[in-house]
Amino acid sequence: MAMADVNGDNKLDIVVVNNDGASVGILLGVGDGTFGSQTTYPTGDYPTQVVIADVNGDNHPDLVVPNSNVNNISVLLNSGSGTFLPQVSYACGGNGPQSVAVIDVNGDNNPDIIVAVSGASTVAVLLNSGSGTFPSLASYTTVNAAYFVVAADLNNDNYPDIVVALYSATIIGVLLNAGDGTFLAITTYTTSNGPWRIALVDVNIDTKPDIVVANRDSSNVGVFLNAGSGTFSGQITYTTGSSSFPDALAVADIDSDNLPDIVVGLQSSGQIGILLNAGSGTFGAVTAYAAGVSPEGMAVADVNGDSKLDVIASGNNVNSVSVILHC
Repeated sequence: MAMADVNGDNKLDIVVVNNDGASVGILLGVGDGTFGSQTTYPTGDYPTQVVIADVNGDNHPDLVVPNSNVNNISVLLNSGSGTFLPQVSYACGGNGPQSVAVIDVNGDNNPDIIVAVSGASTVAVLLNSGSGTFPSLASYTTVNAAYFVVAADLNNDNYPDIVVALYSATIIGVLLNAGDGTFLAITTYTTSNGPWRIALVDVNIDTKPDIVVANRDSSNVGVFLNAGSGTFSGQITYTTGSSSFPDALAVADIDSDNLPDIVVGLQSSGQIGILLNAGSGTFGAVTAYAAGVSPEGMAVADVNGDSKLDVIASGNNVNSVSVILHC
């Protein structure tokens, strides 16, 4: 799931993928932490994620969705009023697209799409034509099945680089941008078992983005500090509780101390866990809160206008989203 103001009323809305329903659902925000009923839009079969970004430059957020069972991605353009046009689908060069990141990789001011393609063990890059269409495809090997992808400028050259989770291989991979929207060969770093979700955030306040990874099968989160050139130190791990299976991940300043904290969705216990930043990019013990769902998707945002960050979680165990307000 993801959140943005999709209809221009200055209130955050929820966008969620309905895996079995082959659709995305929009729940418009009221502004007080409550949300309206869902409106759905068809996607391809078994959508696995949604990313919200303005891909056609009209200042309205659009939706990008990987469809795992039909081996393509869907782009749903915003009509301008928070409703969405029928999907346009694009092949991604292999079977099983699992995750997407949307960012301008080649410096033309048009956001491009990066896809983790698990069946092909690649990341695919679809370049934006400038009008929100994606006619150009290039693929880069990830040596093992790619399950989650994020992107940011890791080495301070003003070009975004790729970080990908290779779930079954117990590694994450970094592909540096060559400076023209193409990417160098992958460099890998060892994680704990089951790296599942990644966030790129400067956790130790040295102006360099670090890597935070939720290691699902090990029930921990790992932190890789950026050495300054797009290389990273070895993983430091923090437990999320025995057999907690962290399925969702966000990094945000929860306690307003100007240090980013880690928020994880604990799938097995139906909780969210918060690890507060202790300074220097180290983290305290996890504190867990009931989530009302078994979290598989999550966002952190102030949904009720009280200047405190709330947590919104989606779970397929009850086919619903849950809003956990910050007291």
